Amino acid sequence: MIAAVIFDLDGTIISDEDEYGNAFREVLESLGKRVDKSFPHIGGIGVQENWPILLSKYNIKTKKSVEELTKETQEAYLKELSSVSPKPGFDVFVKDLRKRKIKIGLATSNSRFMLEKVFDALKLEKYFDVTTTGEEVKFKKPAPDLFLLTASKLKAKPKDCLVFEDSRAGVKAAHAAGMKVVGIARDEIHKTELKDADILISSFRKISFSDLKNMKNEKTRVKY
Repeated sequence: MIAAVIFDLDGTIISDEDEYGNAFREVLESLGKRVDKSFPHIGGIGVQENWPILLSKYNIKTKKSVEELTKETQEAYLKELSSVSPKPGFDVFVKDLRKRKIKIGLATSNSRFMLEKVFDALKLEKYFDVTTTGEEVKFKKPAPDLFLLTASKLKAKPKDCLVFEDSRAGVKAAHAAGMKVVGIARDEIHKTELKDADILISSFRKISFSDLKNMKNEKTRVKY
């Protein structure tokens, strides 16, 4: 039984992978590091959580704190927010879930401040019964805390919740919470990162409620 569906935000319901990649790259380059990767950061774990990893990876010496670097990254992202849009088919898919009396939640490692900025720009708040942000839990993804708290807010059992995610950390977190996961992959390389998802899709237009009801304990199925 599916009682609730929980969505990740960045890269899952909105197309902002490039914008966050650009933001991290901009701050890294301001620290004197040349970055060739489109996505230098680890998706899903949170902006602040990425910076200790990046400082070590690029052997960066700076007097700036992790908090300052996080703020600069978010400010760089917000400069590009006008180019961010919801994923195609998201609105139609969620409206169908609502018709079926499915509860809708959002669980993001991002901050409440950033979530509100996105909601204001894209008018997405109306789609969700509850929202949970990174400040509300002790451990972010890949820990299950965000999803478990969201399920609690929705008054749904974890086993009756289904998650939509675009990151390896998010898939791990959902499974650790005892939930099935639909992975949304942007390309073939990204698809391999999400191989542990129960179903892989490239778009909300590629999945129906009947697909969700038929999810079983089988090897990952792909709908591309």
